[in-house]
Amino acid sequence: MFQQLINKETKLSVVGLGYVGLPIALEFSRKMKVIGFDIKPARVELMKKGIDPSNELEASDFEGCDIQFSSDPADLREATFHVVAVPTPINKHNLPDLNPLLSASRTVGKALKKGDYVVFESTVYPGCTEEDCVPILEEESGLKFNEDFKVGYSPERINPGDKEHTLTKILKIVSGSDPEALEVISDVYSSIIKAGIHRASSIKVAEAAKIIENTQRDVNIALMNELSLIFNRLNINTYEVLEAAGTKWNFLRFFPGLVGGHCIGVDPYYLTYKANELGYHSKIITGGRVINDAMGPYVAKQVVKKLISTGHKINGARVLIMGATFKENVSDIRNSKVADVYNELRSFSVEVDVADPYASSEELMEEYGYGLVNEIKKEYHAIILAVNHDKYMKLDEAYFKSITCDDALFVDVKGVFKDKIKELEYWSL
Repeated sequence: MFQQLINKETKLSVVGLGYVGLPIALEFSRKMKVIGFDIKPARVELMKKGIDPSNELEASDFEGCDIQFSSDPADLREATFHVVAVPTPINKHNLPDLNPLLSASRTVGKALKKGDYVVFESTVYPGCTEEDCVPILEEESGLKFNEDFKVGYSPERINPGDKEHTLTKILKIVSGSDPEALEVISDVYSSIIKAGIHRASSIKVAEAAKIIENTQRDVNIALMNELSLIFNRLNINTYEVLEAAGTKWNFLRFFPGLVGGHCIGVDPYYLTYKANELGYHSKIITGGRVINDAMGPYVAKQVVKKLISTGHKINGARVLIMGATFKENVSDIRNSKVADVYNELRSFSVEVDVADPYASSEELMEEYGYGLVNEIKKEYHAIILAVNHDKYMKLDEAYFKSITCDDALFVDVKGVFKDKIKELEYWSL
């Protein structure tokens, strides 16, 4: 199989061309023939022109690639090795939404032939690949698992906005449904991953490894957020405490903040869902999620309390939120906790403007019901620096004062302007 791919005697497909799938498809297409498949024709047309709809890749990243972009499922029949990289979100009840993954499994299943391979990269709970996806592949193809086709799991480690830890520079976990599958899958990924391959002993182990990567970060950030709640009552700055504690050689460097996005704010719910299914109710993981999900409203309420304390009338007070994406220097608004800050402020009848140099106003309106302000006004009663975009890091207090009224509040969520704001009232987590 591997040699046929390298010799371009057969093709590899990547199903789902978002933040994860597109970089994988392009990297593989420098070594072999690739079919890049996405269900959205408009996105496919952009990629045919060398445009990344996610705004992560440059036009030059499409050069020298042997890739066919398609939204026609019939094209997948030309491939013998399929990589599935679709989103695995949660629903409004914080339960796993497997619809994109199961739909992709049905699509691939219809194209599956004897001898084919399917590797899943989407983040799932342990057991999902073999218990949920494989039966669909068997049903749609009429083939038998491990006799007629083989399966693997290789969790994605794409970090949007990170230009240093890129796909080929990150160690890749691979797993297979049997020893032969593990060998083939390892060879295929080794052809593009410079950092090396880690062979997990089973698909479940690989699935679990992925999900605890982000769960670990979530729990640690939740601890920092809880500490910030305590230190706020003690009237001491959390970042000053962390700076002091960080002088010890083995102190772990985590910081408080708004935990959103498609990974840290989502993956733990997949693990707690599976745990509940097995009769175990997580305490630490669930507790961490409760704390982190509450931080957006908490920030907004602190703004309201501080505005009241300085004599400002809340009904009609004007607040500017700087940043709408889930993290700095990306256009990704998925699960952005800035929306929680916005909604909580609006519940107090505060007038809120939102600005962001990367986000799409149309996408924000569709997802959250508000868009971006056309231009930043003046006389704001408070500024909330919610996302540390590089553009914002170049600003100074003189600028912030120029767009605020007297006795204005500057909320520095991540503490990046600590010791730089002297005249405005300053608060951070």
